[in-house]
Amino acid sequence: SSLRQNPQAQETAFLSVITFDSSVRQIVPLTDLGSFQMPEIKASGTTSLGGALKMVSTCIDNEVAKTTAETKGDWKPLVFIMTDGNPTDNWQNGLSEFKKRKTAFTVACASGSGADTNILKQITDNVVSLDTADGQSISKFFAWVTASIGVSSTKVEDSGKEITGLNELPP
Repeated sequence: SSLRQNPQAQETAFLSVITFDSSVRQIVPLTDLGSFQMPEIKASGTTSLGGALKMVSTCIDNEVAKTTAETKGDWKPLVFIMTDGNPTDNWQNGLSEFKKRKTAFTVACASGSGADTNILKQITDNVVSLDTADGQSISKFFAWVTASIGVSSTKVEDSGKEITGLNELPP
C-alpha cells in the first residue's frame, strides 16, 4: 500500500513473487503494481535456493520485455531474495544461470540465525541480516524494499535512464 502512494512506482513497478522451500513456485507472475495482490507466504520445508535462482532466471527471460529496434523494453529488474535457511539443493547451478541475467540490483536477506550470509554473498554483495525472523524485523525490511523500489521508479522516471544500483542498505 505504501508503494501504491508513489505515482512513479504506479507507472513503472511490476512485482512477482517466487517462493522456495521443498519446491519452487512462482505464486505471482510479473504483475503491475495496481493489480498486485500480496499472497500469504509461510516458510516451511527445505531451502531450494538453486531452484529459485533458476526460476528467477526463467521468469526474467519470459516476462521482462527486451529492447528491440521497434520497441523499448523494460528496465532491468530489482531482485530481492529472502531466506531463513541454508540451501538444500545444488544452488551453484542456479547461481550460474542467474549470473547470466542482467539485473539492476540484487539484495539478499538472511532472516534469522539459520541463514548463511556467506552463501548469499556469493550471489550479491548486497546482503542484509535480520537477527530474528519476527514480524517487526520483516516489516522493517519490506518497508526498506518498498522505499528502494519507489526511489528506483523515481530515478527512472526523472532521468529516463536505468539506475545502476542503490547503495543505501538498511542498518
